[in-house]
Amino acid sequence: QVQLVESGGGLVQAGGSLRLSCATSGRTFSTYAMGWFRQAPGKEREFVAAVDRSGSNTYADSVKGRFTISRDIAKNSVFLQMNDLKPEDTAIYYCAKGRWGAASSRPYEYENWGQGTQVTVSS
Repeated sequence: QVQLVESGGGLVQAGGSLRLSCATSGRTFSTYAMGWFRQAPGKEREFVAAVDRSGSNTYADSVKGRFTISRDIAKNSVFLQMNDLKPEDTAIYYCAKGRWGAASSRPYEYENWGQGTQVTVSS
């Protein structure tokens, strides 16, 4: 069973930055897509960013130009650099491992999830 552990969340002022990390236990890390999702109180889980098996990135329109997803295959880890944070970015952020190599914005196409890390942006 693959385990994912997120870290790096916290409280930051609007305009600030945070870097989230997700460490995985799988040995086939580079075979699958990896994604970041977030869920704000009272809202559905939404796609943030993903990287496919070839290393190509996909972003939600709301974070393009501000967030960057990256991965370190040697460390079985994926990261989310978040710059110019806004209060509407406040949510629990989840790391997820895809069922396949192609990136997707659909939560059901991810089979393993981390426990989440809270990001709070104050105005």
